[in-house]
Amino acid sequence: MSLANIFTRAQSGINALPVNVEVHLSGGLPKVNIVGLAETEVKESKERVRAAIINSQLEFPARRITINLAPADLPKGGGRFDLAIAIGILAASGQLPAETLNQYEFLGELALSGELRSIKGVIPAAMQMRNEDRILVIPRANLSEAKLVSGIRILAIDHLLQIVGHLSGQEILDFETFRSECRAIMRNGLDLKDVHEQRHAKRALEIAAAGNHSLLFIGPPGTGKTMLASRLTSILPGMSEQEALETAAVYSISNHGFDYQQWMQRPFRAPHHTASGVALVGGGSHPRPGEISLAHHGVLFLDELPEFDRRVLEVLREPIESGHITISRAARQAEFPARFQLIAAMNPCPCGYHGHPNSRCQCTSEQVERYKARISGPLLDRIDMHVDVPSIPFSQLQTSNQNQETSEHVAQRVQAARQVQMDRHQKPNAMLSNQELQGVCELDKQCQQLLEQASQRLGLSARAYHRILRLARTIADLEQQPSITPQFLTEAISYRRLDRQAGMLSEITPRPFNKTVMPV
Repeated sequence: MSLANIFTRAQSGINALPVNVEVHLSGGLPKVNIVGLAETEVKESKERVRAAIINSQLEFPARRITINLAPADLPKGGGRFDLAIAIGILAASGQLPAETLNQYEFLGELALSGELRSIKGVIPAAMQMRNEDRILVIPRANLSEAKLVSGIRILAIDHLLQIVGHLSGQEILDFETFRSECRAIMRNGLDLKDVHEQRHAKRALEIAAAGNHSLLFIGPPGTGKTMLASRLTSILPGMSEQEALETAAVYSISNHGFDYQQWMQRPFRAPHHTASGVALVGGGSHPRPGEISLAHHGVLFLDELPEFDRRVLEVLREPIESGHITISRAARQAEFPARFQLIAAMNPCPCGYHGHPNSRCQCTSEQVERYKARISGPLLDRIDMHVDVPSIPFSQLQTSNQNQETSEHVAQRVQAARQVQMDRHQKPNAMLSNQELQGVCELDKQCQQLLEQASQRLGLSARAYHRILRLARTIADLEQQPSITPQFLTEAISYRRLDRQAGMLSEITPRPFNKTVMPV
């Protein structure tokens, strides 16, 4: 038979799209043609495949070989098609039986010796294979990634001759089926008890973790903003298998590669403030995921927020709300997931000591306003919580921190609150739509009056209004309360620090209840 059809997959963004490798042998001068929108590295595969077949003591046909990668309008790059092309040539030349090849999908790059080298993007391909009744053939170097996906059959090989012997019936290999293990999270050793005092900031961090809310810490240098942010992952709920697979899939196609030791751990990404827009959201001539995608289902921490280029920060607006980013280029378009939790930190002024009790700040009011203006209003409006992190007196730093609450205790409350949200809408409160919000945030007359006064006096946008409601709902969930009370609503308003003026909250807070209100 001079025609063979082999199944494989091409990488397109985070997706692994099906590709048919059609190999046809005909008369004429010996030549190999690869068609089907193949990029340079794919066209070069004919030389790798030729050498691999010959060095494996197999016959490379001295005929005219046409290789079509269908569909023809899908761009195809990388060395992932080498194995499929080699199997197609061997089947078309009669060295392998073509009848059973439709049971397999082949991925792998060939060395000139016939050995298999690892490729990127095995996890997305394995995830797509769940819907197909086929066996995935991959290099053994990629086995640790592929076995994270449960419910698929895998053949991991080291050399071209192994799969040739299996397909020809000379030496049958046993395929492997794995069940993904959702092992317990290995904490990174950071604990909230390491942060002295800052009870208000810790409370805000707990609320942010419970509802997946974005958070901005504002305070002088050395007050614990970075310490608090770096400990957020220690109190976040554990990842589900699907979340872990989605995160691993992003790393699988990135230049960083997937680290098996990070399985089931939420990523924490902290790019430097000199990062470009492409580094932050992704891009390039061959689009690659950026920091916001590498932080998928994890935390993106932006320290020294005003020091980032304003145009770089503006690219965060859409992903914060949509949860994905689309990279468009002239020749192609790629979409990457970006459901991250934004945590940021900034100083109150250029020198960092505005409002410090020691009065060390020498900045003028104009300098302070220009510094704050580096962050646009629309971006700040999309951040749920703006929280002060004041300096700690020296006397308090000398006290023991043994009485400080540990991350383990806080994580238990966070997990309980998140479970309430998942049982209610299968998503955290920060992701609720406005329509879903109306169903879970019924306000009594007193709460309606409080929120109306806050909106009028603080000039809240419609977006800020709904974000306050989501915050109040999360606070109620932490307290295991079915409804929002004025106390919860007041605390939620207090976290909109940059929307308030001095003393504004005390003017709009109703007096008729005795419960303690969080400090402003």
